[in-house]
Amino acid sequence: MTSVNQIREAFLAYFEKHGHTRRASAPLVPQNDPTLLFVNAGMVPFKNIFTGAETPESLRAVTSQKCVRAGGKHNDLDNVGYTARHHTFFEMLGNFSFGDYFKDDAIAFAWEMVTKEFGLDPKRLLVTVYSEDDEAAAIWKKVAGFDDSKIIRISTSDNFWSMGDTGPCGPCSEIFYDHGEDIPGGPPGSPDEDGDRFIEIWNLVFMQFNQLAGGKRENLPKPSIDTGMGLERISAVLQGVHNNYEIDLFRGLIEAEESVYGTKAAGDKLASFRVIADHLRTSAFLIADGVLPSNEGRGYVLRRIMRRAMRHGHLLGAREPLMHKLTPALISEMGEAYPELGRAKAAIEAALEQEEARFQRTLGNGLSLLEKETETLVEGAALPGETAFKLYDTYGFPLDLTQDILRARGMTVDVDGFDAAMEVQREGSRAAGFASGDQATDEIWFRVRDKAGATKFTGYGNTEGTGKLVAIAAGGALTDTLSPGPAELVFDTTPFYAESGGQAGDHGEIVFEGGARFIVRDVQKRAGDVHVHIGELVSGAAKTGATAQLHVDAVRRKAVMANHSATHLMHAALRKVLGEHVTQKGSLVEADRLRFDFSHGGPLSAAEIEAVENEVNAQIRANQPTGIQVTSPEKAIEAGALALFGEKYGDEVRVLSMGTGDDRRYSVELCGGTHVERSGDIAVFVITSESGVSAGVRRIEAATGAEALDWLKGRAQIGADIADSLKVPLKDLPKRVATLGEEKRNLERELAEAKRKLAMGGGGGAPAGPEEINGVKLLARVAEGVGGKDLRALVDEAKAQIGSGIVAFVGVADGKAGVAVGVTKDLTEKFSAVDLVKAASEAVGGKGGGGRPDMAMAGGPDGSKAEDALNAVRALLKG
Repeated sequence: MTSVNQIREAFLAYFEKHGHTRRASAPLVPQNDPTLLFVNAGMVPFKNIFTGAETPESLRAVTSQKCVRAGGKHNDLDNVGYTARHHTFFEMLGNFSFGDYFKDDAIAFAWEMVTKEFGLDPKRLLVTVYSEDDEAAAIWKKVAGFDDSKIIRISTSDNFWSMGDTGPCGPCSEIFYDHGEDIPGGPPGSPDEDGDRFIEIWNLVFMQFNQLAGGKRENLPKPSIDTGMGLERISAVLQGVHNNYEIDLFRGLIEAEESVYGTKAAGDKLASFRVIADHLRTSAFLIADGVLPSNEGRGYVLRRIMRRAMRHGHLLGAREPLMHKLTPALISEMGEAYPELGRAKAAIEAALEQEEARFQRTLGNGLSLLEKETETLVEGAALPGETAFKLYDTYGFPLDLTQDILRARGMTVDVDGFDAAMEVQREGSRAAGFASGDQATDEIWFRVRDKAGATKFTGYGNTEGTGKLVAIAAGGALTDTLSPGPAELVFDTTPFYAESGGQAGDHGEIVFEGGARFIVRDVQKRAGDVHVHIGELVSGAAKTGATAQLHVDAVRRKAVMANHSATHLMHAALRKVLGEHVTQKGSLVEADRLRFDFSHGGPLSAAEIEAVENEVNAQIRANQPTGIQVTSPEKAIEAGALALFGEKYGDEVRVLSMGTGDDRRYSVELCGGTHVERSGDIAVFVITSESGVSAGVRRIEAATGAEALDWLKGRAQIGADIADSLKVPLKDLPKRVATLGEEKRNLERELAEAKRKLAMGGGGGAPAGPEEINGVKLLARVAEGVGGKDLRALVDEAKAQIGSGIVAFVGVADGKAGVAVGVTKDLTEKFSAVDLVKAASEAVGGKGGGGRPDMAMAGGPDGSKAEDALNAVRALLKG
């Protein structure tokens, strides 16, 4: 049997042998298309190449691209686990030609791959072509020897691919495998095509045309090839099984599940095992690429996938977090092909365990609500959308999870109602989007890059340089003349650092020959490696081709460098103090501060914050030189350098080494930023705040150098001012504050006791003992200055004193009233504290209350009517 790993390697090696450059899978978070949540097809990383916005590094490429489809029109979530071939995560094998070869070679490669390399019986294969694509049909006849019965013409969009309403498009040709007559289903294009007998294994897209607005098409000057073969599908065929979940990869995962969950994958439990196996892959790869569960965007999609799997774990008997224990099995199956899984092991396990712990806490309550709401629903009915939204908003049940639970009962969800409830919430919290109409688009910068090449950055060792102006953008368009006002400039060479890796872009000044001055307020990277200087021409004029002197604000750069270097030391310190699950989730490095987001399950204690500060400052005092090495990403990571999850690195990377540890440098990370020469240049480091950003993500803000000293001196001055006001030496301030706190608590206890005695004793003119109404003793009191939380104790004490009767207290504080009514047990069948407290509450402007027949509490806004509340109780007793 050929394993999944062997099949993947055979595909990549075959096309590599035929002149294709092997490209590593891009991260699941798209680097070049903000409209997509995740990479959902093999061609997505090459989209800018196909549109002509970017020039390819080589004309042929081959990849095994990791993909996720779990939203929008590509939402397979409902079917996962219940069908043979639906997945949220899958690998797409593909070979690509960017204007090099076309249909002849693409079809020849495909035929040789499936029949010779994979050894499939040609008798088991058939192909489809677009109905108008006579060229492809003729090539198939020539290459495969197929007659017309084996070349099926499809006239629908199933065999015509397009990137959108406009842009590159072209006909497709699909290869199908016949699983045999014993399986129901007909060939593509037939009435029975939805059966399982004929399964598509490969789709060849011939990118031949450019779709224009208005319906017209024109031939592309350089036709291209984009193919996609699902690794799981072809593995099922080659391993002689008909269900993707029976291939070796999934068998390994399911065997691990059986061990973890302590039950067998059989019968009605089988679907749950398959759901967990699929969703484990999706969750782990998304976490490895930097996504964490949250309530919006990519994080929400991840959360709903994780919780769907965890709910199936609950069905298998899990009552504590277990899914994270499957991580080693996944790494064993896929870690060799995707080493990022191994690097992110601690982060994956921590995120899974924390999310499942949260879900376990809310699962019972959510299921109870669902049970209650479905008691009266019959099979085929729909759960109200408002209820589904409450499950989502209060209990963390994604809509898909609710649908999945109800599906087993033959019920659905009113999705329109859910969407309406969701929209009401969004209207309350929707933030306005932003756009800048006067900034040039990426398409413009790709054109600049194709014409002038990448910007040469000389700023690692310099803050001064000379450059030639190669592009000017103003008002969102390219121009050859630079006039006073806002503009964006590109030079062939620059010492200005462009914002990346969290480090802010440089500021400074550019002076042209002739004296024109341009103030730089930001620098951004566009089209990958074009440094765009954003600012304003304040005097003179210039044209493209002009030479200029570029001056970086050196003082600001130095402060930024100190903060950036401190960020690396802090990252290493956090991993040492808290654990290796800590990974960077975002950062901002400015001149006056640094901000660092990282994965961690809860707030840091004061001791942990102090430990991190001590670790960083110890490295600063050691004053070790900073090391920089340029190498390949693979070699750097193999040598132990820490890479950011989800980051796409080029062929060469800079490895930053700082500080000193037991047997290696304290911090070793891939980083293209600018840094101090020695750790001592940072001077001092202090954490100014620590807070939560979202579930499982914390944020630290910190400062270094002069900013850190100013912050520390400010804190010291606050302490000195307080010590002066209390007339104690600064060193005795903590003891004096502790004494004042204890004195305050004692006074509060004494005051509360005095109020209690006053209330119990009938202060304010009330009789000292209980009154009697219709033979029932009533102790009714107004307790001035007593808050609602203290009334219950008064009622309990009074009930014990009178033995049999009713107690009513109205506490008045800050102008508001709190009401508490108690009924001794011998009278609860005749009188209810809930009825009595409701009447009292209405007298002070309240809306009733709640409790038990023997004890109930309420409140109202009008404390001036406290006596009226007691009279309302008296009135009910009088009948």
